[in-house]
Amino acid sequence: MKNTLKQLMYLVPLFVATRAGAQVSIDFPTNFAGFSSQNVKVTIQNVIRIILGFLGIITVIIILYGGFIWMSSFGEEDKIDHAKKMISAGVVGLVVVLTAYAISNFVIASVTTAV
Repeated sequence: MKNTLKQLMYLVPLFVATRAGAQVSIDFPTNFAGFSSQNVKVTIQNVIRIILGFLGIITVIIILYGGFIWMSSFGEEDKIDHAKKMISAGVVGLVVVLTAYAISNFVIASVTTAV
């Protein structure tokens, strides 16, 4: 009983209501990522940043999921090998996404200053 109460105390912060400092409205059709008031170059830059941001989040989730599989494998070699492959694939994907981000920023900055 005492351990159950102690475990439930760890869950209390999850259910306490807190005030979110979020924006009221983003006016999606016209102002999302500055689509309506920006020129084409800035709009393309914003789209590329959003897409690469989502890809970066996905690769980090893959790495975390691989770590979860490894921790919950209980020493089974095939699960550990699967987890290692997922983590290495996630790391390679993260390197590719970061490289794509760097290249796209360089190209967009070069095009913006050239014109």
